[in-house]
Amino acid sequence: MNAPEIPRQEAERLIALRGLQLLDSNADKGFDRLTELATKIFDLPMAMITLIDEDRQWFKSHQGLKVCETPRRISFCGHVVADGQPMVINNALRDPRFSDNPLVTGSPFIRFYAGFPLFVAPGVCVGTLCLIGTLPRAFEDAEMDRLRLLAAQAEELIELHVLRAQARQRETLVGSTH
Repeated sequence: MNAPEIPRQEAERLIALRGLQLLDSNADKGFDRLTELATKIFDLPMAMITLIDEDRQWFKSHQGLKVCETPRRISFCGHVVADGQPMVINNALRDPRFSDNPLVTGSPFIRFYAGFPLFVAPGVCVGTLCLIGTLPRAFEDAEMDRLRLLAAQAEELIELHVLRAQARQRETLVGSTH
């Protein structure tokens, strides 16, 4: 199993990630609708919006998966964050980087994976929108384009979350000065 590499701009990436104030936050209907839509569009059992911190992959939203996080060292999404590029694994059992990964050899028995990076600034990737299947499958260019569009929507939801948090902070400051 190949653990994901650490991006060159890791310190900047982690500062940006923390600034989002999304890690360990409550469920959000907008993010959950997006991952639910992804499972339906691609006819796959699992879809997640992930955020990668120093040690873990945390799921802001997850469909079809019971856990809320996994270790970064075994995450597929960590590879996407490290490269800043989309990644498709058609059959994880046949991919030497992942064939002995505990997420492949055990639950949730990943066979198919497609992940698209989520950026909060140019070159600053904080996570992914990813799709997971328990059967190998092909992934066509048109499907990658659909995943790209959904990932762009996830980035907009992240931006909206930040703007709302900033507005709440301003309201708190204004309220405390009166």
